Amino acid sequence: MSVDAATVKRIGRLARIRIEEDEVAGYQQELNAILGFVEQLDEVDVEGVEPMTSVTPMQLRRRDDVVTDGSYPEQIVKNAPLTEDNFFMVPKVVE
Repeated sequence: MSVDAATVKRIGRLARIRIEEDEVAGYQQELNAILGFVEQLDEVDVEGVEPMTSVTPMQLRRRDDVVTDGSYPEQIVKNAPLTEDNFFMVPKVVE
């Protein structure tokens, strides 16, 4: 696939990047080089290769998802300007 000057200008317009006339040829060469590299990647045989998120096998440490009250509600609402029974009180905003 080859990028022409009109496509470079259109990409610049869509990206809201001002591209001067003397810069079009340079961007055209750069985009063609990038697309050439992507075409090379299409030739790689990835049959049977498992998708991975890291090059080293690892397992994320997880904690049990347990619902608790935190065991310290007084400390949670301590700095609130207005509380009642360990709940935050806020002014009514919908009439």
